[in-house]
Amino acid sequence: MDATYIFLQQYWWFLVSLLGALLVFLLFVQGGNSLLFTLGRTEEERTMLVNSTGRKWEFTFTTLVTFGGAFFASFPLFYSTSFGGAYWLWMIILFSFVLQAVSYEFQSKLGNLLGKRTYQRFLVLNGIVGPLLLGAAVATFFNGSNFMVSKGNLTDEMMPVISQWANGWHGLDAFADPWNLVLGFAVFFLARLLGTLYFLNNIRHEDLNLRSRRQLVSDAVPFLVFFLAFVIRTLLKDGFAVVPETGEIYMEPFKYFHNLLAMPYLLVLFLLGVAGVLWGIGKSIFCKQYVRGIWPAGIGTVLTVLALLLTVGYNHTAYYPSTADLQSSLTLANSCSSQFTLTTMAYVSVLVPFVLAYIIYAWRAIDRKPITADEMKEHDHTY
Repeated sequence: MDATYIFLQQYWWFLVSLLGALLVFLLFVQGGNSLLFTLGRTEEERTMLVNSTGRKWEFTFTTLVTFGGAFFASFPLFYSTSFGGAYWLWMIILFSFVLQAVSYEFQSKLGNLLGKRTYQRFLVLNGIVGPLLLGAAVATFFNGSNFMVSKGNLTDEMMPVISQWANGWHGLDAFADPWNLVLGFAVFFLARLLGTLYFLNNIRHEDLNLRSRRQLVSDAVPFLVFFLAFVIRTLLKDGFAVVPETGEIYMEPFKYFHNLLAMPYLLVLFLLGVAGVLWGIGKSIFCKQYVRGIWPAGIGTVLTVLALLLTVGYNHTAYYPSTADLQSSLTLANSCSSQFTLTTMAYVSVLVPFVLAYIIYAWRAIDRKPITADEMKEHDHTY
């Protein structure tokens, strides 16, 4: 295969992985929403919490859509296989995010039929369902999904469908594998930790800050249990390897552990990321005046998730394995767009740094003034 084509495949897997890593960090919005009634004891406190996450929910939603769009453009066979086959799983995720958007905008509208409290419960629902299901979906990259691919069907005029799901559950079967749920719960508790750290950084309210530091302890323990369990099991289990010359898929013992050893820069990235998450959480718990834990923990989250996603795609690894037919597993080589398409999109990707710079500028402008109870009473637009 042409070296340039291989580079473009890996380049676009890096960009998709980076978007996925940023999305996991931005799930602090969902994590914060899941704590709406846990941390907020009064209507005033809940209003501050909702406005804290409400000023950032567009970033999460936009990143989710961009992540899906980048995956579709660069690896269309994955998009058609996963989004087309496991559609119940993805529809539930997307519906929960749409419910979130509606809840933010309508909860304080005059005359809304459901009442403010109902929309706040919808935010809590999105805060639970979104991270849990996204984590379970990502876990299928390591554990496999139940699908079959037959590119020969393209010549079948009656049924030109390349991929199909091997059962009638269409993605809900991901919950049958407990290890998918283990990562789902790890992402869920991580999102809650990041949400709590963001509240500490963004809200100035003594009672809320005190409860937030206590909540960090409550969520840190289950997060570490689920995360370490998934990582240790993944490093010790058989992985889905690819013979580069033929494209044949086979099971290799300790594949993901071997990937980290073969690519030590990913091992360093992973360890730095984990250290950043632990530093942000630990210092916020033990240093009562520290409010910037969201940044080391957030950057650590991006580095950790990026390292894991690159590990599952690089070094001749099937990033979307099939449990129904091993040879149907998707790799960077057999699921990507044409070289022309990847090249054209690579030129467009030059604009990404400028978009990130604008996001940073907008973020700083929004967070220039911390949220207080007085601001909620005086501000013209509050959720």
